[in-house]
Amino acid sequence: MTATQPSAPPALGGPGRGSYWITTFGCQMNKADSERMAGILEGMGYREANAELEADLVLYNTCTIRDNAEQKVYSYLGRQAQRKRANPHLTLVVAGCVAQQEGESLLRRVPELDLVMGPQHANRLDTLLGQVEQGQQVVATGEHHILEDITTARRDSQVCAWVNVIYGCNERCTYCVVPSVRGREQSRLPEAIRLEMEGLAARGFREITLLGQNIDAYGRDLPGITPEGRRQHTLTDLLQAVHDVEGIERIRFATSHPRYFTERLIDACADLPKVCEHFHIPFQSGDDAVLRAMARGYTVDRYRRIIERIRSRMPDAAISADVIVAFPGETDAQYRRTLELVEEIGFDQVNTAAYSPRPNTPAADWPDQLSEAVKVERLQALNALVERVARQRSERYRGRVEQVLVEGINPRDPAQWMGRTRTNRLTFFGAPLPESGRDGRGLEPGDLVNVSIEEVRAFSLSGTLA
Repeated sequence: MTATQPSAPPALGGPGRGSYWITTFGCQMNKADSERMAGILEGMGYREANAELEADLVLYNTCTIRDNAEQKVYSYLGRQAQRKRANPHLTLVVAGCVAQQEGESLLRRVPELDLVMGPQHANRLDTLLGQVEQGQQVVATGEHHILEDITTARRDSQVCAWVNVIYGCNERCTYCVVPSVRGREQSRLPEAIRLEMEGLAARGFREITLLGQNIDAYGRDLPGITPEGRRQHTLTDLLQAVHDVEGIERIRFATSHPRYFTERLIDACADLPKVCEHFHIPFQSGDDAVLRAMARGYTVDRYRRIIERIRSRMPDAAISADVIVAFPGETDAQYRRTLELVEEIGFDQVNTAAYSPRPNTPAADWPDQLSEAVKVERLQALNALVERVARQRSERYRGRVEQVLVEGINPRDPAQWMGRTRTNRLTFFGAPLPESGRDGRGLEPGDLVNVSIEEVRAFSLSGTLA
């Protein structure tokens, strides 16, 4: 739906509109959307503000996966609403998943808002702000086809870029609000994805992460069947189609779903040199009964076989995952199976969360909700285990020489550069001698260097140039 109603017109219009500030909550998809919206704002004549409380336009790109992220948004909005009462020309925008979920009710809760827009409307920000400039209060949460002519994003990195390949999600996990707020799957055409990657390479980007809420579903909604009778457009086909883009040295993809993670995809990743040995594959629970209650569509044994296949083809591959503890009805024994799986697999990183009931999801209404005390206890124990296992995994790097893509200077230590290994380990290393580097002036972001690893931590490494 798109609803409008009168609002005090902000003092906008024309070049040099003022400054903007975007705060992003949540996942990589939100970060990519924020970059696109920043690009739109700068194309309209806005400049990035030095601080949130100085901005003429404030945009919160929101997440509703967890209740605490949602509540944080309302806290931020309260502060901005107070600003707007003193300065009616301030423009307030809520985008993303909370905007989609709450819609017009956000205006009732925070009447100072000018624009509420769901994630499918991110590339319409300029059009919607045009309505705001005409004195309207706008709600844009209707089903919207995401056009291929994606606007030029304002990238936060000089080296690594997100490229959306599929929007939305058709899964119906019983705990997850994403399908209702991000809509049904919409795959971009491979030609458009390749064209965007070629443009990024021309601007000096070296690493691309292909993004999708459920990226293994890429192409299901595109027409075409091969002579062998399989879908013509799959993630495997896409990786093969974009692998030779000149200038792009590394390719990653996220987020995967075990139900659709195929041996064909694994073999392609092993055979394509630019595809990094790093896979993010959520498992959510180490117990089959909990997985059935979650409607995940796979078993723990199926997950194990995926990891075994990856490591048989790429022994050094890094595996990261997502997991939820204290799902409704989860017993102590089921929880312990999750801990056992974390230790057995040996994950390099795990994003952990205690179950949080989300609106309009089946599990939110189930009677066997666990107490907050149990959630806290289980999450703390899991986090301690995750860090211990990650530290053990990091030990394999000690004394090795790793290829690192230079991303920039360590913001906490200007004497150090920082970058990532192919397996996505953040790595710090000392600044080079002045005569080294591509141009004789030292290293630059985007350089590929060899680093001798001397110090290992759970989630990062340190060393010196080899």
